[in-house]
Amino acid sequence: MTNNETMRGIPPVHRFLSEPRIAAYEALLGKEHVKTRISETLDEARAYVRHGEFAEPRDNFDSLCASVLAKLERSAFDMLVPVINGTGILLHTNLGRAPLAASALEAMTAAGSGYSNLEYDLAEGRRGSRYARTTSLLQSLTGAEDALVVNNCAAAVLLILDTFAKGREVVVARNQLIEIGGGFRLPDVLERSGAKLVEVGATNKVYLKDYERALTPDTALLLRSHPSNFRIVGFTHDASGFDLAALGKRTGIPLVEDLGSGALVDLAEYGLEHERTVQDAVNEGIDLVAFSGDKLLGGPQAGIIVGKRALVARMRSNPLLRALRVDKLTVAALAQTLRLYFSRESRMQIPFFAMIDAPLTELRARAERYAQGVPGARVADTKAYVGGGSLPENSFPSYGVALKPKQGADSAARALRHAPVPIIARIEEGELVLDVRSIFPPDDARVIAALHSLTAS
Repeated sequence: MTNNETMRGIPPVHRFLSEPRIAAYEALLGKEHVKTRISETLDEARAYVRHGEFAEPRDNFDSLCASVLAKLERSAFDMLVPVINGTGILLHTNLGRAPLAASALEAMTAAGSGYSNLEYDLAEGRRGSRYARTTSLLQSLTGAEDALVVNNCAAAVLLILDTFAKGREVVVARNQLIEIGGGFRLPDVLERSGAKLVEVGATNKVYLKDYERALTPDTALLLRSHPSNFRIVGFTHDASGFDLAALGKRTGIPLVEDLGSGALVDLAEYGLEHERTVQDAVNEGIDLVAFSGDKLLGGPQAGIIVGKRALVARMRSNPLLRALRVDKLTVAALAQTLRLYFSRESRMQIPFFAMIDAPLTELRARAERYAQGVPGARVADTKAYVGGGSLPENSFPSYGVALKPKQGADSAARALRHAPVPIIARIEEGELVLDVRSIFPPDDARVIAALHSLTAS
């Protein structure tokens, strides 16, 4: 066969588009993107023909399909795509933390699909403040005098330090010099802000007198920090928020708390371990409290600061705020999420609270449907976790499905990650385990079908 004949025999684009395995990517990547990857593969095939390295086309359609599928799979992995979380970790940092309430997503769509009054005062007909959209909600929910929202909690701490402590001392207990995800350490944030770290106390015991001894005319702030993913237990002591607030009031040095987790309700209501709430910190007299929007609060990524009006006003006038400000979509989603907190019933619209409040009977019934639909699967007692740097030692009962695929748990987990909608499982003692508490019920049929296909293969 001549090169020209071989070239003419290369399958056309439409033949690949009609291949179901390739067509399945159109919904995810768009038809034009799929056509581009097909064209790239065919251009490569034509180049091979010119160099005499291509066999007869009728023998190569399957290999060309495989090449197209590999390109499409790489494209899918490069995109931000929905995944199904079967890990049982509800606020999974690597999987985007808190899923948003449907009404928060609707608010984002409304704000993003046209113009909005983001920085426009409709009553006065002049420029307004984007921060006003969430301030009154945060005041009502936390009891704080004022509030400010930036793009994440680290930015909130940076803004506080830059406003009040540049070139001055910040007193921090040694047991709170934490490292958070990604290798970011509190001492590094302090250094970057231009503040000078003053460590007090021992790793396991810190007393009020340690703070008192560390104060100098150059002390700008007292800083407390949430322990995030670790706990020190046993022979320990810590200075209380009340005592530190009293010290700050007596000396005129503001007390700041990086609360991190963003709990606005007592999780003990849902049978979990009590997590210090924003209201706890405000009621103890903490001057400024910083926390996240996308952890226990259940909203979008944001850094929220609540506290004394005069201190928040100083941060509003800091030029750094412009570099840290949130966009209209975050404002819309956060404001709507906060509105859901005014009753327990409306709070259940936030996926995080719906997941932690799901009855065990309901979870077991779902797990049984999984086991019935997947050969070799069994209902498994599992442990779910809050995640997101909150309640690291606190697991709570859940149910899931466990199976031992013939190809091995690692290969099976990889196959699920390569599904059109990736499914993330965990592996325990050689078994593939999916916890249904972190899987949204509408996704059950899709996951069962994927597991059934896995066992059938």
